[in-house]
Amino acid sequence: MIEFCIALAAFLVAHLIPASPGLRAGLIAHMGRTTYLVAYSMLSLALLGWLIVAARRAETVWLWDPAPWQWHVPFIVMPIAAFLLVAGLTEPNPLSISFHSGKTPGAITAVTRHPALWAFLLWALAHIPPNGTLVALLLFGTMAAFSLIGFVLLDARARKRLGPERWRALSAGTSVIPFAALVAGKAPWSALSRLVLPALVAAALYLWFVFQGHALLIGVDPLAGLMTG
Repeated sequence: MIEFCIALAAFLVAHLIPASPGLRAGLIAHMGRTTYLVAYSMLSLALLGWLIVAARRAETVWLWDPAPWQWHVPFIVMPIAAFLLVAGLTEPNPLSISFHSGKTPGAITAVTRHPALWAFLLWALAHIPPNGTLVALLLFGTMAAFSLIGFVLLDARARKRLGPERWRALSAGTSVIPFAALVAGKAPWSALSRLVLPALVAAALYLWFVFQGHALLIGVDPLAGLMTG
């Protein structure tokens, strides 16, 4: 449990770097943007790997007994999370996390302006019910809380970077709550037609992860729990 707590703390501290504009700007100025992104990505992956290993090594303290319905939660939620993650990272989005910041928001922002954050939040919340241990609750609960804080931090950072007027203009057709802008008529429903390719890629990624990736990378076969349940 001690190793897990240290790994979790290290992971969270490392992810405070992007939340600190001064520190992040200083590292980019010193290292260059590309080097910083590569180094930070490698650090994040290494810490995530350590966190997963430490969680598996930690003492098992059950908080509730697994119920059959709990195994179905991630299978229902994760396709949505996969879509939001793929579309969120590949579509241009100057308002939030994306591999392609762009100058104008892409089609996914009609759904929500923080799709990647919603993906992480859904991933974390969906994995709490079928994992009724203290370590799982600490891990996924912390990740969920971190994602929720991110909504506020990313809006504040984008507003500062873009300026109040530009931020208001770009965010006018988006919403934090998924589909709220579409329902309110602030974004056109036709934008969803441009998300077919990300949806197909997300579906392929999800199927690979269910049938092979999860067991390969995490060491746990999700289908075993579903069949047992």
